[in-house]
Amino acid sequence: MDQPIPFSNRFSRNIRLTHHVKERMAKRDVTDETLLDLIETGEIRQASANDIWIFKHYGYRADNLVCAAVILTQVVIVKTVMVDLQLEEDKS
Repeated sequence: MDQPIPFSNRFSRNIRLTHHVKERMAKRDVTDETLLDLIETGEIRQASANDIWIFKHYGYRADNLVCAAVILTQVVIVKTVMVDLQLEEDKS
């Protein structure tokens, strides 16, 4: 990664990337710019009180959805990033 992603305007918090997400981004060809766009504009699903999934389709990518697993604390911690995600339907 060229530079760390410093801040999320959407969540008004700094962003921290785990070592794991940096490896996944490199392997899955997800750039810093794509990740920041995902965090700022992607659709959100709540997983638990502090855990969320943020996902979005990017037309220029051959895979389906790009998704980030995120913990919201005093900072936005991005745990991992996935591609070709298949969403489960809401069971509510």
